[in-house]
Amino acid sequence: MSTGGAGGRRRLPLSLRRHPVPWERQRPTWREARPAVIAGALKRAQARPSGNWYVVGASRDVRGDRPLARTVAGQEVVAWRDAAGRPVAGPGICPHLGAPLRDSPVRCGTLVCHWHGLALSGAPFAGWEPFPAHDDGVLLWVRLDAVGGEPPLDAPVVPRRPAPARALTAVYTGVGTCEPEDVVANRLDPWHGAWFHPYSFVDLTVAGTPDGARGSEDGFTVDVSFKVAGRLVVPVRAVFTAPEPRTVVMRVTEGEGVGSVVETHATPLGTDERGRPRTAVVEAVVAASGRPGFALARGAAPLLRPLVRAAAGRLWQDDLAYAERRWSLRSTGRYPG
Repeated sequence: MSTGGAGGRRRLPLSLRRHPVPWERQRPTWREARPAVIAGALKRAQARPSGNWYVVGASRDVRGDRPLARTVAGQEVVAWRDAAGRPVAGPGICPHLGAPLRDSPVRCGTLVCHWHGLALSGAPFAGWEPFPAHDDGVLLWVRLDAVGGEPPLDAPVVPRRPAPARALTAVYTGVGTCEPEDVVANRLDPWHGAWFHPYSFVDLTVAGTPDGARGSEDGFTVDVSFKVAGRLVVPVRAVFTAPEPRTVVMRVTEGEGVGSVVETHATPLGTDERGRPRTAVVEAVVAASGRPGFALARGAAPLLRPLVRAAAGRLWQDDLAYAERRWSLRSTGRYPG
């Protein structure tokens, strides 16, 4: 895939689609989207170690005045920052009389239960045991050994990404009625992009699929153009990989923003009142560019982040419907794949 311009880069990242193809006349992809290929990639992803680490939210949502609260596989979890700014995490149930610590404030790095004032610094106390926490600069991870049941790892499997200080980062969170594998399967099906999301993607071709061979990159290589306005697009080549069971990474390898990543993390929440599984999608966009004007974009990050989250939300409105449909069919023995 040629990027054009001096040094292999266009002067402007935009291209003009000279012969756009109507949605209904684009080349069908159903023959290429073989269920066995998607299922094989999913099975290999599920076999990779996670070390029992789960993404619970964005790093910037972990504050020093109130906890970030999540439920992971039915386990109430709270996370906050201690007096030195380090993340700490633990059960969200007060060990005294079971108060919901999600509603309690943080004062000088200490979580103070709002029922009776029991103070938790993040160290073991009164039967309350902390969970290992890891802040990678974009996302907060918590290790739950009782939930994961794997041999624990000292740190989560964090994908390689541009340094946050030189990137524009945004994190979107959505929730669907499905299991993590349904979210991962959605991301391991790149063929649906231009059909299911025509408002965002056009001219999509899957240029390479994983074969599961040891030593090869177990990923899908995709040539695709992101729609900007009208016939203006940004063409890129991207590779989709799954470094651990609940994560899929799309990395731009050619075109504008080389090295930028979109990380999709699926975190099981538990079941709803009808016993159906609920899963959180935490998607981190870490965008970088060598263009001089990108520094201005980083400076405008507070204004751009809501726009990036809105774009991700529109895509995941569709993709969560895909994942929920997959789970519904699987759970009733009707899934054809």
